[in-house]
Amino acid sequence: MRALPDKITDIDLPSGHFHVDEGGYLTDPGDWNEGFAQYCAALEGVEPTEAHWKVFAFMRAYLDEHGIAADARFVLKFLAETHGTDKAGARKIMFNLFPYGYVRQACKIAGMRQPRAWSTG
Repeated sequence: MRALPDKITDIDLPSGHFHVDEGGYLTDPGDWNEGFAQYCAALEGVEPTEAHWKVFAFMRAYLDEHGIAADARFVLKFLAETHGTDKAGARKIMFNLFPYGYVRQACKIAGMRQPRAWSTG
């Protein structure tokens, strides 16, 4: 557990008003929309493709269904099933989509809260 609270920053975009923590992650995943995703993707140097949007949709649906962000292993399983590949192939796809890692890029762009204890998967 962290000893100090996050510093919160307000971001005003044409698609809405957002509160992000020090890492740029939404403080409330319910505020997420595609405009915020585009904004974060640009900051991360990611040009979202159809494959990215499918991952974000999976992650958002997982959050809605389970109340928590999907661990990287669930996204890897989704990618393996979607692309008809094995775990190693899914991992390659993941890192092609998100070269700086699942947590830093996929979770941030998909509007998840900053994971506190995950590997970058």
